[in-house]
Amino acid sequence: MAVRASRGPLEAALAESLPEDLVDALVEHRVLERMAAELDRTGALDRLVDQALASPRTSELVDRIVTSDEMRRAIREVAASREVRDAVASQTAGFADELAAEVRQWARRLDARLDRHHARATPYAGLATRAIALTLDALLIVAVFTAISGFVALITSLVGTLRPAWLVGTLLGVGWGLVAGVYLVFFWSAAGRTPGMHLLRVHVRDGSGGKPSVPRAILRTIATWISIVPLFAGYLPVLFDRRRRGLPDLVAGTEVVYSDGDG
Repeated sequence: MAVRASRGPLEAALAESLPEDLVDALVEHRVLERMAAELDRTGALDRLVDQALASPRTSELVDRIVTSDEMRRAIREVAASREVRDAVASQTAGFADELAAEVRQWARRLDARLDRHHARATPYAGLATRAIALTLDALLIVAVFTAISGFVALITSLVGTLRPAWLVGTLLGVGWGLVAGVYLVFFWSAAGRTPGMHLLRVHVRDGSGGKPSVPRAILRTIATWISIVPLFAGYLPVLFDRRRRGLPDLVAGTEVVYSDGDG
């Protein structure tokens, strides 16, 4: 009874001005800071933290939080939020831009090393840049041709398999050449650059500085196949020609230059 009776005045005092005065005193005398410093000096704080982390109840509590429906719902909401999607897209685009810039710089340095006959600031694209652009375009052509071949194979499986084998091989070869030819002619005549050239920031132009016409692009495509067949020998003139022109450029009257004057 005495204990209960003594709590009444104490609680009344704490409910009035004592808590505020107590907080002011703790702040003024930096009691909490001194306690934290003492715990850190003696290592007691580290031991308390280690004991808390090693406690089975802590592990159980963490597991309950992680596996709870509320946590899963919160994670789904955060992952599906527009802010997170925009951040991921921005980071991905930024990484892709940086990677493309590194490839362009590396290719242009290699252009200068391979071709020491021209000044480093020449506007004409060198052998390394053109080779990388052509490789990227070849990969895209393969992807397009594979998609078309898969569609054709699906149709033929419904109506019957094509025979004989030599006919299938001939059709595949003709189809590959047709897809590649249309790809090059379309991009050269319509945009002055293929996707691979766009990534390397180079474009092809005719003698007047404009995009090649369709007939000129067709002629350049034919000359490209001729240049590739003998181990890409048709591109050796790039190393010696004043405007770094290969056989396709010499035949079609075109030239490949760095875009935006950043060669």
